[in-house]
Amino acid sequence: MNWYRIDLHLHTPASKDYQEPHVSYLDILRKAASVGLNIIAFTDHNTVRGIGTLHKEVEELNFLEHLNRIRPAEKQRLDEYRYLFDQILLLPGFELTATLGFHVLGIFPPETSLRDLEHVLMSLRVPPQLLDEGSTEVGATVDVLTAYRVINEAGGLAIAAHANSSHGVAMQGFDFGGQTKIAYTQDLNLHALEVTDLESKRRRTTANFFNGSKPEYPRRMHCIQSSDAHRLNRDPNEKNRLGVGDRVTEVKLPEPSFEALKALFLSSDFSRTRPFRSSQAPYDHILAARQQGPSIVQSFYESPARKGGNLYAILCDICAFANANGGTIFVGLSDDLKKPVAGVTRPGEAAKAIRSEVEKKITPPLDIEIDEHQTQGKKVLQISVPIGEDPPYVIDENKVYVRDETDSNLAVRDEIVALVKRNLQTRGDVVVAEPEVSMPMAEINLATQTDISPEPKTGVEIVLIETRKGQNYYSLRDLRNGNIVHNVTKQSARKLWQYALTEHETNKVNVDKVEWQGDIGLWKKYKRAGQTRYDLVQRDPDETLHVYYGVTDDGVHGPWQGLIDSTENL
Repeated sequence: MNWYRIDLHLHTPASKDYQEPHVSYLDILRKAASVGLNIIAFTDHNTVRGIGTLHKEVEELNFLEHLNRIRPAEKQRLDEYRYLFDQILLLPGFELTATLGFHVLGIFPPETSLRDLEHVLMSLRVPPQLLDEGSTEVGATVDVLTAYRVINEAGGLAIAAHANSSHGVAMQGFDFGGQTKIAYTQDLNLHALEVTDLESKRRRTTANFFNGSKPEYPRRMHCIQSSDAHRLNRDPNEKNRLGVGDRVTEVKLPEPSFEALKALFLSSDFSRTRPFRSSQAPYDHILAARQQGPSIVQSFYESPARKGGNLYAILCDICAFANANGGTIFVGLSDDLKKPVAGVTRPGEAAKAIRSEVEKKITPPLDIEIDEHQTQGKKVLQISVPIGEDPPYVIDENKVYVRDETDSNLAVRDEIVALVKRNLQTRGDVVVAEPEVSMPMAEINLATQTDISPEPKTGVEIVLIETRKGQNYYSLRDLRNGNIVHNVTKQSARKLWQYALTEHETNKVNVDKVEWQGDIGLWKKYKRAGQTRYDLVQRDPDETLHVYYGVTDDGVHGPWQGLIDSTENL
């Protein structure tokens, strides 16, 4: 495995909006080599004329050489092409303008013929008469989801171009989104998101948004950066007009090939992709993960030792991640940034022991990946757990663990039922719906009411309280997935549930002290396990209050985000 530098979004003079029409295709290859690029892609607007023109020139030079009629200047040019092709893998592709103006990159194996590429473009409804125009405007093409599917079925890589920027499928700045945005960024035919803020220090970056922790975006996405160069060199007057190789991604591959690149984007290993830094230390993805802290998709352990229960705790997390959206476990460091990295002294032996425990104790069989990395001079392990295809996964044949934000807990009956239903639905088997518990009208899910704000996406809500023989039994709704867990007592409640029940009994909401913003409000802000949480309140038209306990930043959206931002600025 070696690190290779890639720039998968390069325009050529074949794009109508190219800013330096005097530049030759050989100039682009020279520049790519001079900045150390290993893999590049020509992705002109709705055309493959650029890559076709380059191939035609090389073919003509080869033909002249074969006839022994090549001139010295032509021979020198051909030799330079050959040298550069030995240094750089050039992939053919295009940047499609899909319906509503969204841009999608289609990138293909180097041996793909020009005829096949043009056939793909016509399948995407680019008019034949416009195939050589290189324009961003080509009329009514296909929708984004169809574009992903057609590109993928043709053997290509489908990448959402500048997803967080103009013409991007993340729809920043759009007044609509919802299910469309989810579909456009989570579709299984989509291989990666190209973003412009991969190295941003802001908390709300695109990569952090699509890291698998948000309930409505459970698929973690590979995020890369590219230059989207419309010129050879960066414009000295407009710094955002980048040149070849001005914004680069590094990928760790067994070889610089299209097949290896596609295999990486199809994998759940997110440690082999990082922004390239020419004048800084290489990007440390483990340090970045540690700064984010534990979440529903990642956890940390200082030691893999059996003594002290660490090995079993790691096993519980693996089981819980498999029963949820997958996740990553880092072994050899805690989530406390103030603590030095402990490291793993014998990483090979530790990895073998973890694999052995998974094989012996977790059923059904689960295929995990364990990789060795270095951070701050110490060796650590990274365990990548996929989304389980056959839930529920159990330890010792009878212990089912589920992930509750930053904790892994034994599942209760209703959670096990939900996992079984998920499995049956995936298989297409018939599922008999479980009868709903009768609830007061005031406790109906607010999501069904269209005249009030949508509820948060994380945390819990107490939806029903029953007293039996002097004992309170609660029904709690998980806002992340909508599942309702019945018959919870203070004695049986896990951490977040325990907190919600205690707050409900000892610190009831005082509406006069809530920081209101319309029909929603902030009651309490606190920290747990280094993560900021909120107790939020919602008031429906008949003045009934709904209290959402332990909402994390991943669950804050829409009007709730405005509420949190406004209270933080007070």
